[in-house]
Amino acid sequence: MDSEATRVVRAGLPEERAFEPPLPGPVFAAHYHLPGDPADAPYAYGRDGNPTWTALERAISELEGPGSSEGPTTLTFASGMAAISAVLLSGVTVGSGPVVLPSDGYNLLTSMRQRLEALGVEVRQASTAGQAQRELLRGARLLWIESPSNPGLDVCDIRELTEAAHAEGALVAVDNTLATPLGQRPLELGADFSVASGTKALTGHGDVLLGYVTCRDAELAEGVRLWRKTVGAVPGPMESWLAHRSLATLELRTARQAEGALAVSSFLRGRPEWVSGVRHPGDPADPDHALASRWMRRFGCVVSFTLPDRAFAERFLAALRLVGEATSFGGVRSTAERRGRWGGDQVPEGFVRMSVGIEDPDDLTADLDQALRTASAG
Repeated sequence: MDSEATRVVRAGLPEERAFEPPLPGPVFAAHYHLPGDPADAPYAYGRDGNPTWTALERAISELEGPGSSEGPTTLTFASGMAAISAVLLSGVTVGSGPVVLPSDGYNLLTSMRQRLEALGVEVRQASTAGQAQRELLRGARLLWIESPSNPGLDVCDIRELTEAAHAEGALVAVDNTLATPLGQRPLELGADFSVASGTKALTGHGDVLLGYVTCRDAELAEGVRLWRKTVGAVPGPMESWLAHRSLATLELRTARQAEGALAVSSFLRGRPEWVSGVRHPGDPADPDHALASRWMRRFGCVVSFTLPDRAFAERFLAALRLVGEATSFGGVRSTAERRGRWGGDQVPEGFVRMSVGIEDPDDLTADLDQALRTASAG
C-alpha cells in the first residue's frame, strides 16, 4: 500500500475475520485474567496496556514511518502534554547534559523549562528560525524541535539540526503536531522521537484529548513506557478508539484544510490595510516556503497574522460567523483566537492564530472579509 490515502484508512486494523467489525470496539478493563507469570502476559493491568491502545499505537507507527530494523514503537498518552513530559522528564537528569528547547514553541514549554530547572537540569533556548538552536548543542543531552513552530509558523531544517545534535551525542525529539505524519515524518529525517498532541489534527473533531510518542527503537521506548506507567498518564480506551476511528479521514481532512489554509493566507495577504505578518508555510509567498517544501508533503491548517491592535482583533473575532473563537487547532470546524490573551506567547496584541477547517474556502474568505470590514468600522 504505497498510497497514504489507502494506508491511513487501514492503519492498525486487525486481520479481517468473518462477522467481526473491521475496527473492534473499545476494551474497558482495569484488570485482566492473569494466570501464571505476569511477564508472559500481553495484558496484565489497565495502567500497563490495553488492546485498544495497541491498535492505535500500531496505526500511528505505520504512519510515522521507519525506525530501527524492527520499526518504530508508539506509545499513546492522556494528552499531548503528557507525551511531551514523558520525553523531557524520563530521559534527563542532573548531570546528563543540557536540554535545548525552542524559545518560540508551544507556550507550556515555559512551564516545562521551569520544571526542568527546578530539578537541576540546564535548559538552553533559541528560536526556530535560522537554525539558531544549532549554536546551543555543545554537550546537550536532548534537542527539542518544533517545526513549524506554534504559533509563529517558523520552519527549520530538521535533518541538519538532527545531524548536528547526534554529532554532539544528543537525542532529538520533534513536535510533529501541526504537520501530522501525513505532512512530515521526523523519524525519516533522523529524529529519535516524534511527539504530537493527538487532540489536534490527528483526531480532528475537537472531542478527544490524546498524545503520543513514536520512538525510533524499542530501547528508547522503554524509558518512555516506564514513565507512562509510573505517573499513570494513560489514555482512556474510548478516547483511543475514537482516535483510531478518526484516522480513516485524516488524509481527506488535511488535504481539504491545506486547500483552505492556502486560500485564507492568500486572501489575508491581499488586505494589507488591516493585516500584516501573514504566515503559512504552504503559501509560496511565505519566507519559509522553500525550506518547508524540502521536508513537508502537506503544510498544516494553521495561518497566523497580525491585526492593528487588541481592540481591532477582538472586534474581528466577534464578527466572524463561520469561525469559532476557541483555542487549539486541527479541527474540522474553523477556529481562531487572539494568542496574546494567554500571556505565554511573545506575540503582538493583535496577533491571531487561525485553524482552517474543512468548510468551503470561498465561504471562509467571505466571512473573513466581512469581519475585517466590521472591525475596521470600529
